[in-house]
Amino acid sequence: MKSVIEERVAQLLTSDIRKVLRGRQVGLEKESLRVAVGGSIAQTPHPLALGSALTHPSITTDYSEALMEFVTPPFNHFCDTLQFLDDTHRYVYGKLDNEILWATSMPCVVEGDASIPIAQYGSSNAAQMKTAYRRGLGHRYGRMMQAIAGVHFNYSYPDEFWQLYQSLLGDERDPQSFISESYIGMVRNLQRNGWLVPYLFGASPAICASFLGAQPTSLEKWFKYSYYAPYATSLRVGDIGYQNSKEGDAGIKVNYNSLQGYVDSLTHAISTPFPEYGEIPLVSNGEWQQLNTNILQIENEYYSSVRPKQILQGEEKPSLALARRGVAYIELRSLDVNAYEPLGISEEQMRFLESFLLFNLLSPSDPYTDAELSEIKHNINAVAQRGRDPKLKLRRAGGEILLRDWANEIFEQMSAGCELLDKDVEGFTYCSALQRQRAKIMDPDLTPSARMLAEMAENKEEFYHFALRMSQQHQQWFAERPLDAGKLASFEAAARDSIEKQRQIEQADDIPFATFLQNYFAQA
Repeated sequence: MKSVIEERVAQLLTSDIRKVLRGRQVGLEKESLRVAVGGSIAQTPHPLALGSALTHPSITTDYSEALMEFVTPPFNHFCDTLQFLDDTHRYVYGKLDNEILWATSMPCVVEGDASIPIAQYGSSNAAQMKTAYRRGLGHRYGRMMQAIAGVHFNYSYPDEFWQLYQSLLGDERDPQSFISESYIGMVRNLQRNGWLVPYLFGASPAICASFLGAQPTSLEKWFKYSYYAPYATSLRVGDIGYQNSKEGDAGIKVNYNSLQGYVDSLTHAISTPFPEYGEIPLVSNGEWQQLNTNILQIENEYYSSVRPKQILQGEEKPSLALARRGVAYIELRSLDVNAYEPLGISEEQMRFLESFLLFNLLSPSDPYTDAELSEIKHNINAVAQRGRDPKLKLRRAGGEILLRDWANEIFEQMSAGCELLDKDVEGFTYCSALQRQRAKIMDPDLTPSARMLAEMAENKEEFYHFALRMSQQHQQWFAERPLDAGKLASFEAAARDSIEKQRQIEQADDIPFATFLQNYFAQA
């Protein structure tokens, strides 16, 4: 008997599906800490030669002035996405002065919160809002966890695919409602099955002792200056990573059962005061310390492994953009920076992720229950801390199942989608990428997290020495391949344009910052 996925794939195969899927768009956002040559977080400003972090379309900063973020445009082909990311790295390395980009998600040589400079974006109201938001994050959660880097995988299907898929399902809703609710269903499934991503691609099984400071930990000591968990895959997505630690106390309960429910729950969180945050002053010494005292300052404060997204228009609130125009794409946020790839991610990973997204789209997606949400959170933390333990059982539907058995079920069901994606594909295939990942289920030693610990043991090195060694190798890889004159000129023009755009924004400001904020939050 065919599964629902197999039936839907069979229906899609009756059409010119490859031609339809050529219009899909894939983008990446890759974060990298800028560090001094010894590995300590850079205290220097974002290099002016790279342009304005406020307005540059491809080179910006995340939480910290030292946490760079490279953003690719959406492309139809993985190779174009990766090539743009590669070009961006080469341009940036050409402008760094005695600094390198850290090759792992977890930082090292951290001298407390004060050593993590908050990102600055200029004097405009929009710039002040970004910096004040980051100060607020620091007060609420500490700066340390904000210095963790990751890779975001952005993906959208073309309109032609949605027309075809809606027709095959016999769905008669208006097209955007169908698209949005299909994406929301995919988000629910990505959360249910999302533990598989840190298992396969997690690359943070160890951390520097300096990251924890004096905090107590259940992690084990590795040599003198590192901590690790023997079966860990991605400490970044576990309890020590970026979490909304006050979620239960503050009453954050984001609803993924419909787009309207999602928007309403986020709107509630960004408009409801939370007493503990009321104790943090809004303004101190003339500087805004947070945007407001609410459960969330803005929507992006809520951490999630996957987000439904819509392209913003101007200073539009994300929840309003979703309410007005629906979901445009999915942002998968659970990827560690792959220390073994200079770009932090490979084409093989991207092929697997595309097929994983298709599996989660085509699978049935019932609404959540509170019990299932609890299982989802448990499973992510369990895989982060103990994912490579062959005896690890995950929670599902009120019972338990071996991680290996559940993973094999997923891989079996993904096969049909990979065959669909492979139709007319030449070279490295989706089925090949699937089999390469499946091998990691049978042999956990093949995972990046296991490889890292094995290498560190063989070299008798701390996490710091491993990360520094890989960072230096990547630096050399980019340095040996300088940009050609045409691409260099294009990046330099973009840098100049971004600086001019920032200047124009600053000149155009004609209201006080408090009024700007009031107007922003008054959007309805």
